[in-house]
Amino acid sequence: MTRDVLIQLLYIVAFALFIYGLMGLTGPRTAVRGNWIAATGMGVAVVATLLTPGMGNWWLILLGVAIGTAAGVPAAKRVKMTAMPQMVALFNGVGGGAVALIAWVEFRQSAGFAHEPTYVAVASLFSAIVGSVSFWGSLVAYGKLQEIVASRPVGVGKLQQPLNLALLLVSVGCAAAVVAGADSSWLIAGLLVSAAALGVLVVLPIGGADMPVVISLLNALTGLSAAAMGLALDNTALIVAGMIVGASGTILTNLMAKAMNRTIPAIVAGGFGGGSGTALAVDGDRSVRRTSAADAAIQLAFANQVIIVPGYGMAVAQAQHAVREMADLLEDRGVTVYYAIHPVAGRMPGHMNVLLAEADVPYERLKEMDDINREFARTDVAMVIGANDVTNPAARTDPDSPIYGMPILNVDESQSVIVLKRGMATGFAGVDNALYFAPKTTMLFGDAKSSVSEVTEELKAL
Repeated sequence: MTRDVLIQLLYIVAFALFIYGLMGLTGPRTAVRGNWIAATGMGVAVVATLLTPGMGNWWLILLGVAIGTAAGVPAAKRVKMTAMPQMVALFNGVGGGAVALIAWVEFRQSAGFAHEPTYVAVASLFSAIVGSVSFWGSLVAYGKLQEIVASRPVGVGKLQQPLNLALLLVSVGCAAAVVAGADSSWLIAGLLVSAAALGVLVVLPIGGADMPVVISLLNALTGLSAAAMGLALDNTALIVAGMIVGASGTILTNLMAKAMNRTIPAIVAGGFGGGSGTALAVDGDRSVRRTSAADAAIQLAFANQVIIVPGYGMAVAQAQHAVREMADLLEDRGVTVYYAIHPVAGRMPGHMNVLLAEADVPYERLKEMDDINREFARTDVAMVIGANDVTNPAARTDPDSPIYGMPILNVDESQSVIVLKRGMATGFAGVDNALYFAPKTTMLFGDAKSSVSEVTEELKAL
């Protein structure tokens, strides 16, 4: 068997493992195995690539692998589930940045693609633009999620879109000049800098409420840039892996945008989601009703059906295991318990599913929005744990609300609602939640994990 045949066979095995691993990500029971299978596929693809003649300095390559492993493995092991969205944004951005750097190196080594086919230059420069946008945009998304950067929209008003368009034209203009035969290093530098500025200025005006969609969109862009670079380098592994990431990321982005009843262009245009954390006004008929752990336990214990609505507040408090223990006690009493999962609850796609799967919550108890909404009308108690915007009835009733038209969980249709929150701060969208002031709603203030544990102890005492 020749080396070329062996390389192609290894690539085929790798692609089969990619696809099989991706299939495993459709459910929590097979997700871990799916990740390992896909990772094995990537390992096979790396081996096949290293076998390619003329790969270069093996010691330098191994040094890079060692440094990446030493940085990535401990970071992934130590990251808290609450910080998982930030890690996803950061790691995704690193992929885009790597592609942009590869494009820069290819430009320098080929003297501006002087003796390369036109498609190589076009694919490389496309990768440089998209990869740079993805890298710098992902850094801003990381900053917003980590609250290093203000989660509210930050922009320059009416000049925002003209400025973004100007930066895009500069990037494309530099790329066109290179394709036309120019080989000045200033052109590739101008391309990368303008694309970097574009990535920053596109994400900055997008509010915290849209960050899950932004993460997914940037992930898709990274995949597309990797696929284009694979075309330029004639690397089959990059092409296939990049297209899988790009296609799946695009589909996920579209699904999440629909879940918010918004279009992707509207999200990219920015201006939605405050995340300022300002306190809601409480006066007159807008007062809230407080409850205690003992009263909440009584309501839950004598209910026929309870729906738990998790949100980012549950993630912050790491309350998923306490929630599972409470739900087990209720089920032992004959209470039917479901978990209502909104598509954009938390700070990344599937955030709540991952947290609850970690606590071994039965998968059949997790209900997506379309399936669970019909259940709220016959539910005795809905317990909202740190979810804000996805439960706000203003999305249905107030045409002046920024979130009007966004599909929500119909928590307000339950017989009674218990909301667990630290205080009266707004959610990512920065708007008041009318649910908190409804007559059927009571508020249990405090850390979610502590509050749930107190309710559990009261249930045990009944």
